[in-house]
Amino acid sequence: MNKLSPLLLFDKIDSDMSFLTTCFKKVLNSLGETELSGLLEKEIDLNKIADLGPNLEEKQIQILSIYLQLMNLVEENAAVQFRRKKVDEAGMPGIRGSWSETFNRWKQRGLKESQILEIIQMVNVSPVLTAHPTEAKRISILELHRELYLTLLKLDNSIYSNIERKAIEEEITTLLERWWRTGEVYLEKPTVKAERNNVMHYLTKVFPKILEKSDEKLRMSWIEAGFDPQSLRMAEEFPQMTFGSWVGGDRDGHPYVTAALTKDTLIAHREAALWLLKKQLVALAAEMSFSEIRNPVPPDLVKAINNLSVVFGEQGKKAVERNTYEPWRQYINLMLLKLENTIGGNFEENKHYSSSNELAKDLEILRKSLLEIKAFRIIEKSIFPLQRFVQCFGFHLAKLDIRQNSEFHDRAIQQILEKTGFENSSFSTWEEEEKINFLSKELKSGRPFAASGKSFGEEADKVLDCFRVIKEHSDKFGNEGIGSFIVSMTRGVADLLVVFVFMREVGLDKNQFHVVPLFETIDDLDHSDQIMDAYLSHPFIPKSDIQEIMLGYSDSNKDGGILSSRWNIYQTELRLSKIAKDHSIRFKYFHGIGGTISRGGGKYHRFLESMPAGSLSGEIKLTIQGETIAQQFANLLNGTYNMEMLLSGVALQTAYFKHPNGIPEYPNEIMKLLSDFSLEYYKQLIKHKSFIEFYGEATPIDVLELTKIGSRPARRTGTRSLSDLRAIPWVFSWSQSRFNITGWFGIGHALSRLRKEKPKDYQKLRSLTGEWPLLMYILIQLETNLMNSDTNLMERYSDLVNNKNVKNEIMEIILEEHRRSLDEIGDMFDSDRETRRTSQINNMKRREFALNTLHKFQIQKLGEWRKLKTDNPDVAEPMIKKLLEITTALASGLKNTG
Repeated sequence: MNKLSPLLLFDKIDSDMSFLTTCFKKVLNSLGETELSGLLEKEIDLNKIADLGPNLEEKQIQILSIYLQLMNLVEENAAVQFRRKKVDEAGMPGIRGSWSETFNRWKQRGLKESQILEIIQMVNVSPVLTAHPTEAKRISILELHRELYLTLLKLDNSIYSNIERKAIEEEITTLLERWWRTGEVYLEKPTVKAERNNVMHYLTKVFPKILEKSDEKLRMSWIEAGFDPQSLRMAEEFPQMTFGSWVGGDRDGHPYVTAALTKDTLIAHREAALWLLKKQLVALAAEMSFSEIRNPVPPDLVKAINNLSVVFGEQGKKAVERNTYEPWRQYINLMLLKLENTIGGNFEENKHYSSSNELAKDLEILRKSLLEIKAFRIIEKSIFPLQRFVQCFGFHLAKLDIRQNSEFHDRAIQQILEKTGFENSSFSTWEEEEKINFLSKELKSGRPFAASGKSFGEEADKVLDCFRVIKEHSDKFGNEGIGSFIVSMTRGVADLLVVFVFMREVGLDKNQFHVVPLFETIDDLDHSDQIMDAYLSHPFIPKSDIQEIMLGYSDSNKDGGILSSRWNIYQTELRLSKIAKDHSIRFKYFHGIGGTISRGGGKYHRFLESMPAGSLSGEIKLTIQGETIAQQFANLLNGTYNMEMLLSGVALQTAYFKHPNGIPEYPNEIMKLLSDFSLEYYKQLIKHKSFIEFYGEATPIDVLELTKIGSRPARRTGTRSLSDLRAIPWVFSWSQSRFNITGWFGIGHALSRLRKEKPKDYQKLRSLTGEWPLLMYILIQLETNLMNSDTNLMERYSDLVNNKNVKNEIMEIILEEHRRSLDEIGDMFDSDRETRRTSQINNMKRREFALNTLHKFQIQKLGEWRKLKTDNPDVAEPMIKKLLEITTALASGLKNTG
């Protein structure tokens, strides 16, 4: 048997899961929960549970939730160990998507070391953390997860004696008891501040360590590839990375994100970054105990110490005298004085850091002084991580994007016009050309509409108050903590120009900030190249080397289904790349992806490879949403792996931009035809006269709109329509009920129709299944969603639909397409599904009993709640809490929400 057989992975998972289940049973038995401990490993008879009473019923839900989360943890650990074995057996290039594999691919393309280094230094990745999907777990639970993971890792270490292993087992059992006794989810709707604290937990405690480990992996891969170690040592030679956040800045349909909250968030980010820098600088001072007696002191370091000492006077003298004969430590002491003034708000000239760039310059003096005495290891282990932290996190921790909807901006401008006496003030009804002419004329004038502080109306005041906060913060601290001004639902150039009018109103410098369109719907994606061409041609737009453009995976999926969404985004990138070339500019694509396949989720390297070769110019932003943050980055080794996939994947695509020779041609016209077929069939479904009625009753969407799993409302305006519903609850509700139609519906019909009507095109496409990254990505992702669907459970959920004619009509369409899609995707491959998708099948089987039990709970409780909601609303209200617990438990087991 092959040493790297997946069976090794499965055996590891089964063994660890058996061990943890035993520990969990031990906890339950010790707490007197004997009736429940025996129910851990078999599907539950709902009647039997009902006999136990409502209290034990609730506990059973918690048991299954913990059980499924333990399985996620065990699978994650097993995957890490499996990758380690793979590296031992096949070398570092054996890991798909790794730096080592990327280096090998570049060598095969004939790229030289100098060219590869240039590509790496072009890479600029910006992960943007968002909270609005459904990460409902408390920070205490997230930290307990990490502690449990690290303790479980100890058992993989053979150095421990049997006595020590018993102690580790007891430690794990204690952690499980703590978990059992702790409430898992927010029983009150989380505030934006609570969501911000969650995001900052990752930014302060997780990502700095992942960054350090990721850089180490790149350096090791570089050396292992046979490249010169000296050419990849300094911070500026590594890929650029800056983190972003939407929590506290994203106000699109979010009434709780106020100007005051945005101000508070910017300060919270800054204070956290400065505190972390001080901590690292103090630690560095402790390490830099080099004596001038044993080491020659470079003149530039002496000069820097003397200059700073004079600036600080008596304070500087004391800082120097604290460590006689230790010049490196003296210099760091003086840097700490500047940093403490920065933290404390003492902004005397030359006695504080006005920006992180100034701190970076002082660190560079330190690095050069160590280079002169050939302290290379000290630079690599002590100076490099601090320089990278400053480079990536600065004084701002994460750039806060400001997002608002174009319609909200329209209402704001309209209110301003009404209050300032314009004759025709109904701005939102104007044609696009009329809006552009008016805004262009206004932007030529430097004068605002009215005196500062004047109230115009609710929307206008909210917009301008936010812009004033940005003005105040950037005037005081600089603008490195400010991200982009993003306009959701960008429909035309006017939607972007209006942002510059708001900037003018508060005195913001248009050249210092990025105004970014968000193209979301299929129609907007189709017109995005025309909009960007006109926008970049407008005389008022600041000239720049890079223009950010956000592409939405959510509304395009809701509009046209997954295949049409993917294809339209692919085509959009192709068209936009031509516009960038025409305007001698690079586009930084901001991919608004979610955790689910329906919204762009999946392995980073496969996602990146599926983009048009040459469209990615080194610069990229992408959202990491809700529970995906924990799934991908909560644990150091798994987080490092995902970060490597992200960085090396971006670098691989950037190489096609920098060196376009040899980019293969693919039959885009066939894929367009497939997309059109899929879109047409998908539209038939969602426009079916009975579809909304079926959707509202066969899925738990009504519960999701009421539950406490995010601070943001489920609908943008409160209108009960499909177009107003946010994409996250749209996807979440279908995955909870195991239909998953957002991730596969239409592919079976499209492939079948292509095969019958265009057999040559079908055969051509099929021949490229293993060669065209986009086609492979689509087929594998859609097949995964089909496999995660469950027709038996679909039938159970559809029984909740009151009108049986509606139920039968829609179910016939869905079930037929599900069967056809499985068959058609299977026919695109030469090997059978059982051989190709062993891990996926194994993953589903492991979860089956726990998930089926939770689904039965959810179906039963949904039916009871809906009946009581009408007949006895007071009795129905408390059931929401239980439905939330079931929903969260299912999300843990399914490993996705929205």
